[in-house]
Amino acid sequence: MISKNTVCIWYNGDALEAARFYAETFVDSAVGTVYRAPGDYPAGKQGDVLTVAFTVMGVACLGLNGGAGVTHSEAFSFQVATDDQAETDRLWNAIVGNGGQENVCGWCKDKWGLSWQITPRVLSEAIANPDPAAAKRAFEAMMQMGKIDIAKIEAALAGN
Repeated sequence: MISKNTVCIWYNGDALEAARFYAETFVDSAVGTVYRAPGDYPAGKQGDVLTVAFTVMGVACLGLNGGAGVTHSEAFSFQVATDDQAETDRLWNAIVGNGGQENVCGWCKDKWGLSWQITPRVLSEAIANPDPAAAKRAFEAMMQMGKIDIAKIEAALAGN
């Protein structure tokens, strides 16, 4: 059944590769139906992969091989809440280590240019701390990081 609301992500011919990577990397993710073009189109030929239905952590997505010329920006990102440093490291390293690039404050981009926020739950809770001084310390610690270091966030929160 087709989801009523689906995130459509533009790729330049490699939607199936991206969908497979996401399915291998993130829990509750899978590659669904691969649709092939019924005729030639500006970015491809009849029989080429046109779209790929997939899920990323339960979110319905459709990869569209729309061709060159459209790029992703940080205006759209997947935010992934992680439970511990091991999960944070695994996801960050999978994205960056597969041709992606590091950014700041838990942000990185995959090799297709899609932005990801790998955000430990501890960080989200720390910057929402009811003690404004503690929240500020945690926030300032985060501002110095690429990949989030949970131990440093906890130390900042505690005032160490």
